[in-house]
Amino acid sequence: MELSYIDRYSELDSPIHKLDPRVKTAAFFMYILFVVTTLPGEYLAYALFFLLMLFVIILSKVSLLYILKRSLAIIPFVLIISVFLPFSAPADRLFAGHIKVNNRGLELFFNIVIKAWLSIIAVTIFSATTAFPAFLKGLNALHFPKIIVLMLSFMYRYSFVLLEEVTRINTARKSRSPVGNTVRQLKTVGNIIGLLFIRTYERGERIYQGMLSRGFNGEINIISKLHIGKYDCVFLTSFILALVIIKIKGAL
Repeated sequence: MELSYIDRYSELDSPIHKLDPRVKTAAFFMYILFVVTTLPGEYLAYALFFLLMLFVIILSKVSLLYILKRSLAIIPFVLIISVFLPFSAPADRLFAGHIKVNNRGLELFFNIVIKAWLSIIAVTIFSATTAFPAFLKGLNALHFPKIIVLMLSFMYRYSFVLLEEVTRINTARKSRSPVGNTVRQLKTVGNIIGLLFIRTYERGERIYQGMLSRGFNGEINIISKLHIGKYDCVFLTSFILALVIIKIKGAL
């Protein structure tokens, strides 16, 4: 079973991989902030933001097809949220000859989709080039709330365990239960969800008791030390400068 779906390309050797996780976190947060705060209609800025991410993808040596597939996978959920915007106000133009839409709503729709897609591309590159434990070290070094770092750590470690548990339950279902009608299948799915919830709760209790017995006090102890060098400073400065230039160019 393939479980490296979060940081699949994190072991590659590239200029982006070598960056300190704190620098990458700051850079990509700044990128998303600049994208989100771009005014509707500044399509030149959106194009330049995409070119900047394309340059980062080339530097990272991560497959462009992988990035595009992962980023487009979330677009249907964005469409579900924003697809009604063009019809949320009185129509003032005809689209495709006979569909009545609102210009402002249509513009907001395109802007939401573009912003979401660009942000997802950034998150996908960041997750693909940063090992999740290194990302957690970076968050801890940036003094993020410990409870958030702990929750992310457990989510990463035990998502694989949960996935394996689901696979085992589903295999057992297929071997014991013949294909039935829709009602029977829905009942089986409901039983599986209930069983998975119970097993997850029980496992969580066992893990909690095990951590207490080993003296865990909520602190995340890190052996390796993070270090921000000249290369990290040059990259972050150049990246932020590029974002500022794009912002100015897009506003003209």
